[in-house]
Amino acid sequence: MGVIDILLLFAYSISFVCALLLIAALFLYFRRRLRAKVVSLFMLSAFFFLGAYTVKMAVAIWIRFGSVSGADSVLASLKTAAWAIAQTGTTAGLLILTLLMFTKRHDLFVVLSENKKGGASHTESIPNQK
Repeated sequence: MGVIDILLLFAYSISFVCALLLIAALFLYFRRRLRAKVVSLFMLSAFFFLGAYTVKMAVAIWIRFGSVSGADSVLASLKTAAWAIAQTGTTAGLLILTLLMFTKRHDLFVVLSENKKGGASHTESIPNQK
């Protein structure tokens, strides 16, 4: 194992741990927001992106360890498929976040409960931020 391999394993591990900590913090945020029945679309897409990025870092660590130990063709194809799925999820998350930012729609909220007849709308309590 060379210096670059060790450096990459260290960087991937730090990225993986940071992403897990961010996901845990976002989970707590979503738990509060789900109880309120209103979730920010921007935060939901950030959560999706971080989930895909975490899978990507786990696959990167797996690839680095696999290249050291030598892997057969079945594991190599699984690594390639996992990397492609993680990269697609990361790209989709970045695309959604970019679209929300550049269209200035980062204040969109998803209301999770149905409006009942005669009841007040949940969207009335959300201030209009422009």
